[in-house]
Amino acid sequence: MMDRTTVLNAVKRVTFQRVSTIHPSLSKCQSEMVQDRNYEECAYGKQQDMQKFLKDWRQDAMNKHQYDSAIFIGDKLLALTNDPHDAFWLAQVHFSTGNYSRALTFLEKHKLIDHSPACRYLAAHCCIKQSKYEDALATLGDKTPAHLLGNANKSRRKLQHTSGNARNGVHRKGSSSRTEKGERSEEKERENTSEVKYEAAMCYLRGICFAKQNSYDRAKECYMDAVRIDVQCFEAFDQLMKNCLLSPDEEWAFLESLEFDAVITDNTDSSQEAAQFAKMLYTTRLSKYKNPSEFSNAVESLSQHYNLHSNPDLLLSKAELLFTQCRFKQALAITSSVLDTDQYNFSFLPLHLACLHELRQTNTLFLLSHRLADLHPDEPATWLAVGVYYLTIAQIAEARRFFSKASMMNPHFGPAWIGFAHTFALEGEHDQAVSAYGTAARLFQGTHLPQLFLGMQHLQLHNLTLAHEYLTAAHGLCAADPLLLNEMGVVFYHLDHLNDAISVFRRALAVAADIGSDPTAWLATRANLGHAYRRRHQWALALSEFDEVLRQGRRDAAVFCAKGIVLLELGRGWDAIVALHEALSVSPQDPVATDLLARALEENAAGQGWVV
Repeated sequence: MMDRTTVLNAVKRVTFQRVSTIHPSLSKCQSEMVQDRNYEECAYGKQQDMQKFLKDWRQDAMNKHQYDSAIFIGDKLLALTNDPHDAFWLAQVHFSTGNYSRALTFLEKHKLIDHSPACRYLAAHCCIKQSKYEDALATLGDKTPAHLLGNANKSRRKLQHTSGNARNGVHRKGSSSRTEKGERSEEKERENTSEVKYEAAMCYLRGICFAKQNSYDRAKECYMDAVRIDVQCFEAFDQLMKNCLLSPDEEWAFLESLEFDAVITDNTDSSQEAAQFAKMLYTTRLSKYKNPSEFSNAVESLSQHYNLHSNPDLLLSKAELLFTQCRFKQALAITSSVLDTDQYNFSFLPLHLACLHELRQTNTLFLLSHRLADLHPDEPATWLAVGVYYLTIAQIAEARRFFSKASMMNPHFGPAWIGFAHTFALEGEHDQAVSAYGTAARLFQGTHLPQLFLGMQHLQLHNLTLAHEYLTAAHGLCAADPLLLNEMGVVFYHLDHLNDAISVFRRALAVAADIGSDPTAWLATRANLGHAYRRRHQWALALSEFDEVLRQGRRDAAVFCAKGIVLLELGRGWDAIVALHEALSVSPQDPVATDLLARALEENAAGQGWVV
């Protein structure tokens, strides 16, 4: 007897035979459907192969900088795919060729500007390259979206956490059923991170627009927002540093406020090291007037652990520190070593030229400026070099002309503005010098140097109140410059605030020692301290300071005269005569030394009971 299962199978076979008999075309239709599907899959595969072929060809042309070929192939690929990503890529090629109007028109034609932050960034960048700053701001918006400042780093840390868990095999109960969902979530987070980076880049472009419109406060805020949103937006950080938009204190406070922990690497274990590496790199870009020990530690770590001891950027930072310490020969040795191998590294030129000027190396300046004028006439640094050469050989009018040319080529070129103002100061044209220094102070709000030079000009004009105001403003920006402290002490000295003058002169010498500055650079400050002691009738302290100045090699008639006065007050007439003879040996026609010597001889003769 047949069981139930056998009967059911027999019924199914009979039914299928009947259906086949009734519908003989069914199997043929199924066969045709399979053939169509195979044909479509084959055609799709060929299309994908063609797309890959064109993309590889396009990229090969880009790698060879054959932009015409890249445009030609990219246009055909776009016609084949009609993909917004391929359209954006083609717009980027137009931008790379310098055809900014065509790139912008292409973006507008394909309605890509609102497609993504990347397209909006490229459109705004095209406007900036064409000096259409209002159009760029209209594309970018004139304010930073508030939500970005709070959520950007949180999103990146979340991605870092989820990526790290996936790589380290961290799974919770039931997570195997959510693997695909987790991968989609991580991919979404990566897209969000990419968009955040472009939003930060748009903040940077917004700052460029405001700077071109001379709205430096708004430019500074945009640059700071860009780095807050994406700590890897170095372009914005570099604008803050090289244009001196922050004071030294603000620079260090800003660095400490940045979220370096948001730096993401493929390996979670190395993310913390990458964050510390980025922070040390940024530290080397800060002002050298504050925290020189932290700067030195960062440079040492980068040199030893990451083999950056010969990196030009680190060498430039070292040379800047040596320059602030008045160690001009050591700074020049570093800049020369870099320029010997990379002679057109223009970031080194302003510092290199300043060192050559301080050391009066006119022949080197002459050769360098001629070579730059022949090869790079479109660079502002070229005409800065020519101006420095003429300034060094005391041809002030010619120097002014070339400093002015450099500043017109780049209105934000700080060294050219300072050099331009110096030419008026050297000729005694104080009003014009004050105007030029004032322009530099407006352009470079974070550096104390224009305010310092303004104070020095008013001091020469005996406008002690204005001099004190400008020097106080400079002190608010940078309290660790010995030159600034010396000038403040001079103002106090002329105002007869001798206790304040002594305090400031001593602090200047202490700061110079703390930053490792060359002691011989501050002999004038030590002499000023001696004069302040002398006027306070602190004869022993005054004599000690004058002796230290002379011991360190400064043979100055004024110092010998001051020492002679102190010795006369101490009743050491013969020693005073010797000191005053030294003064006359340095400057035989010095009237002060001649008069004091006559008085010293009279007092010494009277003390000996001689009749003159």
